[in-house]
Amino acid sequence: MDYSKMTAAALGRAIADGKADPMEITGHFLDRINTHSRADEIYARLTAERAIAEAKAASVRAREGRLSGPLDGVPVSWKDLFDTKGVATESGTPLLKGRVPDRDAGVLAAAGAAGTVCLGKTHQTEFAFSGLGINPNTATPPNRLMPGHAPGGSSSGAAAAITHGLAPVAIGSDTGGSVRIPACWNSLVGMKTTHGLLPLEGAVPLCAGFDTAGPIARTVEDAALMTAALGGPETPDNGLPAASDLRFAVVDGPPMEECDDQVLQAFGSAVQRLESAGAVINRIEPSAALQKALSLGAILFPFEAWQQWGDLIEANPGVMYPPVESRFRQGASVSREHYDAAWLSLGEIRSAFFTEHAGYDGFLLPTIPILPPRVDELLGNDERFTSVNLLALRNTRFVNLLGSCALNLPVPEPCIGLQIMGHPMGDARLLQIGFAVEQAVKDGA
Repeated sequence: MDYSKMTAAALGRAIADGKADPMEITGHFLDRINTHSRADEIYARLTAERAIAEAKAASVRAREGRLSGPLDGVPVSWKDLFDTKGVATESGTPLLKGRVPDRDAGVLAAAGAAGTVCLGKTHQTEFAFSGLGINPNTATPPNRLMPGHAPGGSSSGAAAAITHGLAPVAIGSDTGGSVRIPACWNSLVGMKTTHGLLPLEGAVPLCAGFDTAGPIARTVEDAALMTAALGGPETPDNGLPAASDLRFAVVDGPPMEECDDQVLQAFGSAVQRLESAGAVINRIEPSAALQKALSLGAILFPFEAWQQWGDLIEANPGVMYPPVESRFRQGASVSREHYDAAWLSLGEIRSAFFTEHAGYDGFLLPTIPILPPRVDELLGNDERFTSVNLLALRNTRFVNLLGSCALNLPVPEPCIGLQIMGHPMGDARLLQIGFAVEQAVKDGA
């Protein structure tokens, strides 16, 4: 078996059926990483000794018939902002170089208890504060589908690890789109969990009011199993809805503006396939209040990021990649009064939106308005980097501001995604919906 092409769920089933051994699987991935020509651009560091020990323990459990769950013995890569005991966790920035935690992050501990094997730490953008995946201070992971183009961020190495066959599933974080953007630009599934669903102790923070953890995977099944392994709800596989059981709203207005023609065409085709499978689909135009939510992000995200890291940045000016440092510095001019008022307004907008549209199972919009831009184009022009970054984040950040969960699902056209926003804390239901939509989009292609 070529383990590098198998889904995490398929690997778990092979282990449970005695057809594959966790030690052999982990050895396969470690060997691939050690010999891959681009591995240093994807992994910041390996945890090989730990991985071998965890795989050995999983092998014993498999032989004794006491596996801890469906992913017991399956290797996982981790974004470099999740603490790993005794191994550097630097959140992609020289400002945290040599930071070695003394315990695992909560989600890593949960995944370990579920039997998963920690392969290592993947590269990311600095402090996870960019959606493009470009980091000249550490590494910019390669986009396998569009070489020379941005991989998407901030969980850039997480997605690249899967597409290059260096991990079957990966864990990232999502504050404004950092799971869904790399998933989209690498044609993978990305699960943005509801804020507060999963524990974040031991995860290097960015914006306390928005930070979340979630998986990037090849399939919705993998995303569902990994979400549960992280400490989230299990997704029952009995009674899964059919597409004909579901009712969706396409969100018009700002999410459809400034989109590449290829993105609009691919999104429209995916919606048509879903409708052909029997789903009821209506279109809604965002209210003025909902459109205001997008503007509140310019207050909330920079303020929280600057409160978290402003002192360290001020003490070390010019160390960070300039466009990312500039984005942090925007928060220095935001007052606490304006920040508090923005949160009050956003809370009212959230409540009104989900009350008004309670009858929909989910909300559809393009994951990213644009295709991946060229890396060299962005590195050569800081203003261009900033404007493209904000546009790439727009549709994903819409979900973070509304405080909900969302899935990126790949469509047949490469580097384009269909985003399904669910209802807050409806993560298990969203994943069930994802099974039906994934099938409908594939079947109609």
